[in-house]
Parts: sequence; C-alpha cells; structure tokens
Amino acid sequence: MLMTLAELWKNTLIHVVDVLLVAYIFYRILLLLKGTRSVQVLLGVVVLAVLTFIVQHILKLPTLSWLLRTFWLAWVVVLAVVFQPELRSLLAKLGSQRFGHFLLPNELGFIDEILSALEEASQNKIGMLIVLEQETGLRNYVETGTVINGEISKDLLLTIFQHNTILHDGAIIIQENKLVAAGCVLPLSGNPDLSRVLGTRHRAAIGMTESSDAVVLVVSEETGTISVARDGKLDRGADLKELKPRLLDLYKARRESGLLRKAAPRA
Repeated sequence: MLMTLAELWKNTLIHVVDVLLVAYIFYRILLLLKGTRSVQVLLGVVVLAVLTFIVQHILKLPTLSWLLRTFWLAWVVVLAVVFQPELRSLLAKLGSQRFGHFLLPNELGFIDEILSALEEASQNKIGMLIVLEQETGLRNYVETGTVINGEISKDLLLTIFQHNTILHDGAIIIQENKLVAAGCVLPLSGNPDLSRVLGTRHRAAIGMTESSDAVVLVVSEETGTISVARDGKLDRGADLKELKPRLLDLYKARRESGLLRKAAPRA
C-alpha cells in the first residue's frame, strides 16, 4: 500500500528537511565566523572533542577523562565568553529586520550601497561616474583604470570620488556585485545634438552606453543632480526611490536570462 503524504512526511521527509535546515544554519554561522579569530577557537574545540573521544573510549585514561568531562560540563559558559562578539552580532540580527537577510542573504544588497552613496554624493555635490556592466564585457575599459576587485560599499564609493583622491576623475566599473576597477577612462559621446551644458562626466556616461549595453549612474559635481544613462540616452534628475526598483528589475531580469541560457540545450 502506498504511503499517504502525511505518512511520507512523518517517516521520511521530516528528517530530510530537519537535516537540511540544521546544515544550512551551521553554514550561515560559519560564514558569520569566517575571517575572525573564532575560526581558530572553533577548530580548537573540534580537536578537543576528538581528543576526548580518544581518551575516554580508546585509551581509557581515568584522570584525563575526568578532566575533559569537567571541561565539557562548563563548555557552554566557556564558549559564551569566547564567542561573545559573534553571539552579540547574531542576537542583534535576530532582533532586527535584517535577520531575513541572515537566513536568506540578499545577493542584490550592493544596490542599496550604491544608492546610499549616490544620495550622500548628491547632497554634498560629489561628482560620481558609476558603470554597471551588463551583457557586453568592459575589460578594455577596466584595463584603463586601477583594478580593485573589492566589495561594494557606500564608504568605498564615497572615498574613491573624494576630490583629494587620485581616482576621483575617472569612472568605476561594477561587474555583478564587485567593484572591479576605479579611475577608468570612458569614451566621450560624439553626438552633436547633446546639450552644451553637459560636462565631461555626462558625455562619458552617454558615450559608454552608445558603445555597450551598460547602465551608467552620474552625479553632477556642480548641481548634485543624479542622472542615469542607457542606450545612448540620459535621464537627468533621477529619483532614488524610483531608481531602486529599476535597478532591481534590471539585475533580476539579467539573472533570469542567464539561467535560461544555461538551461537551454546546446545545438
């Protein structure tokens, strides 16, 4: 007799789901600990656990076994002290709206960093030129600048475009969720119909979108106005609240098309 769905869940699926959830939670915790001193401490705990098993069940040394058992009775307090910073960070995320990002990390979170940088740059009239690579590769333009290959953050973007930095006059190029290069030289638009009030940044933004499918974000150093260039056209005075869904839709559509291409059978 075939098992009902309830019996299948109770006898099999519940255990599979249980193991997968625990494995994923441990994976996220390990990512939280990655790059901190806690990784070495965690490895030490694993080594100590293996040593305890050997001493108690293989060598059967009574005194050392008693000492190790005493340690494991107090291990919760010891680990709470050692992992205090990480536990505090985890509990803070549990009590905030960002906990969802902890369990289900936001792969497009870099867009918020870009928008925050644009907002502050607009308020303080800091000129910016940010190229978002799409399907057309921009390696030849990356090679004109300084390679960074760093995580995208508001502070990094604002630092690069400060007046007293060497790289502030060029463009930065973003591939996927990485800032790959800064101080890059972009081609200027040769369109004679462009307004004469447009500066070099805006002409470079339009020129880039004339020769590729990239999306370019510009902040005017004179007025603080935010503009978006795409397909050889410039949208001046872009609103950040409207820009966010546009960028999210752009990247989501790109990723979906990429998945479809990978899934499509080759001829």
